[in-house]
Amino acid sequence: MRTVSTIFWLGVKELRSFFHDAVLLAFVIYSFSLAVYSQAQSNSQELHNASVGIVDEDHSALARQMAAALLPPYFKPPQPVRASDIDRLMNVGTYTFIIDIPPNFERDVLGGRSPAVQVNIDATAMVQAGLGAGYIQQILTTEVSDFVTRSEGTFQSRAQGIPVSPVTLAVRIAYNPNVTTAWFTSVMGIIGNVTMLAIILAGAAVIREREHGTMDHLLVMPVTPFEIAMAKVWANGLVITIAVGLSLTIVVRMLLGIPVAGSVPLFMGGVALYLFFATAIGIVLATIARSMPQLGLLYMLVAMPMNMLSGSNTPLESMPPALQAIMQISPSTHFVSFAQAILYRGAGFSVVWPDFVAVAAIGGGLFALALARFRSVAAST
Repeated sequence: MRTVSTIFWLGVKELRSFFHDAVLLAFVIYSFSLAVYSQAQSNSQELHNASVGIVDEDHSALARQMAAALLPPYFKPPQPVRASDIDRLMNVGTYTFIIDIPPNFERDVLGGRSPAVQVNIDATAMVQAGLGAGYIQQILTTEVSDFVTRSEGTFQSRAQGIPVSPVTLAVRIAYNPNVTTAWFTSVMGIIGNVTMLAIILAGAAVIREREHGTMDHLLVMPVTPFEIAMAKVWANGLVITIAVGLSLTIVVRMLLGIPVAGSVPLFMGGVALYLFFATAIGIVLATIARSMPQLGLLYMLVAMPMNMLSGSNTPLESMPPALQAIMQISPSTHFVSFAQAILYRGAGFSVVWPDFVAVAAIGGGLFALALARFRSVAAST
């Protein structure tokens, strides 16, 4: 009972030290608020609200059908444009795309000829232009094919040499229907920051004790290295857990409007479990480093590769088999796995429990190593 009380009050001391460190406090607030929001908003890799102009020189049902097929959220509603204004509007950047449908387009299509549709693209908007050109080609080709099939029938179209697919492909995208990048990057930003902040806060707590000379004061008190280490783990873990919960609720759900499919309490339980591993790394690195700059360099060597190879940036399946096997011993890989399963796919505990067990087992082993290292350093102080 005395051990629990000692760990609690030492943890309270850690919290007071943290809240008096303006730099670390500001860093935590930034990492789980503006950093997550800006990462979600500025790293868009999909077509969104592209402006389109239509030069309709055919005025046919097919031309109207093609224009109506350009729908949000990929495109803004197409606006009518005169052919003589194409160059001027493209020069001033009014539209990213201007589609010119030539006269007699519908008649030539039904007649088995191959009329051309001109698509003018403003390539200064590189992402929009590159993706949008492919989207427009696919959409217009599909609309023309459907129109011909309805108008002339499958057999007549074949007789005229117009290719008609015997199968209609209906694609259903699960969990992220519009393939919106922000739905992925926002949550992955939070997950990456959990590892970063846990290592830095736990490591900074140990180094701060050494730099301020309070480590010697702690060691002459009736406390054990285990109690000191556990106090740093629960105090810094509590700060990060609260920050993750607020970021997921306020930034992801409210500001970005991104839905969370699964159980937030289950995810938060997994975060708390993972923090034992991440804070243990911070303690180990702090026993090696002698200053905060050294801790930062060690973080770059250890945590950054671990984050990049955990599956948060690149799927494990696309990595070499040997690297996939090696990353299975890293709790960050299992953390990303169960976080994506819970938050994206709505998985329950019956699905993610193997990852929970892996995080607990590997994290427990590393925490034992961190405690042994901390005792060794404390004994030599």
